[in-house]
Amino acid sequence: MRSRTDEATPSSPVDGEVMEQNWAELARMTFDIEIEGLQAVKTRLGASFDAAVRLLAACRGRVVISGLGKSGLVGRKLAATFSSTGTPSFFMHPVEGQHGDLGSIRGDDLLIAISNSGKTDELNAILPPLRSLGVRIIALTGGMDSPLAALADLCINTGVPREACPLNLAPTASTTAVLAVGDALAVCLIDAKSFTENDFRRVHPGGDLGRRLRRSICEIMHQHAPTAPRTADFAQAVAALHQGGLGAVLLLDEQGAAAGILTDGDVRRALLNNSFSPAGRAEAHMTANFRHATPDMSAAEVLDHMERASITVMPVLDAHKHPLGMVHLHDLLGKGRINFAP
Repeated sequence: MRSRTDEATPSSPVDGEVMEQNWAELARMTFDIEIEGLQAVKTRLGASFDAAVRLLAACRGRVVISGLGKSGLVGRKLAATFSSTGTPSFFMHPVEGQHGDLGSIRGDDLLIAISNSGKTDELNAILPPLRSLGVRIIALTGGMDSPLAALADLCINTGVPREACPLNLAPTASTTAVLAVGDALAVCLIDAKSFTENDFRRVHPGGDLGRRLRRSICEIMHQHAPTAPRTADFAQAVAALHQGGLGAVLLLDEQGAAAGILTDGDVRRALLNNSFSPAGRAEAHMTANFRHATPDMSAAEVLDHMERASITVMPVLDAHKHPLGMVHLHDLLGKGRINFAP
C-alpha cells in the first residue's frame, strides 16, 4: 500500500522538470491584461497629456528622465527615444542624483519622474532641490494622491487595473503603460517640432553608414590615384604625394603597375632617420608589399582590412596591379559627417 507521499510524487515537479501547462494560453492572458491596462490609460488621456506635450515642446534645456528599478529601465529607453527624435534627453538614476548627479541639471531642463505608486522615496527625495532650481516636473504615475503627484507640476495617470503577473506584484502591465505613454509623448513632439526624415538621418548616421558600406568600393573610391614613376627622386614623389591630397602616392614600374607605395608616414620616418635626400630615389623609402583593395570588394570589406592594418588610405588595383583609384578612411565613413581630431 502506497503512502500519501508516494501518491503525491507523480504530480509534483522534480528538479529540472517543468509541469505541462498551456503556456500559449497563459501568454494570451498576459497580452489581454496588458491591453486592458493600455486601454485604461488611453481612455484617461486628456488635458494633462496635452499640457505635458506643451511643456516638453517649450523646454529649452534637456529632458531628464528618472525612476527606480523597472521604472528606471523604462526611463532609459524613453530617454533614448526622445534623443533620437529631436528632444535631447538623458536618464539619471535617482540614487546617483542624491549623490552629486543633480549638478548636471540646469534650471531650463525638465524632469520626467516615473513611479507606479508615486511613493518611491529615492525618487521623491530629489524633487524638492530640483524644484528650487526652477526645473519643471512631469510625473508618470498611477498614484494620483501620492507624494510624487504632490511634488510634480503635472501628472499623467499611468495606473492600470492589475498587473499581468499572477501575483499582481511584478511590474508588467504598469511598465508597458508607461512605455506607451512615453512613446506617445515622443511621437507628439516629432509633430510639434516638425522633426523631419532628414533630421532623423542626422542623428542616426549609422543608417547612412550602413548603406554606404554595402556599396562597391569602386563607387566610393577616388577615381584617380596619385602616382609617380618608380624611378622618381624623393622630391618628385613627395610633390605628387602632396598634390594628390590623400596621404599616399603609388610608384609605378615601366608597365604602369604599382611597384610600391609611399605614404606621409614614410616621409616622416625618413626625416626622423636623417635619411631624407631630395635627389635620392623614392623607391628606397616605399613599401613594396603593401595592402590594396580589388574592384570586386565592398566598402565594408575594405574598411575591415584598413582597420586590421591600422591604415587610413588604400589603393584599388586591378588583377595586373594597375591603379584604378584610391580610398581614404574618410570616404568610407562619410565625408563631412565624422570629424577626426588633429
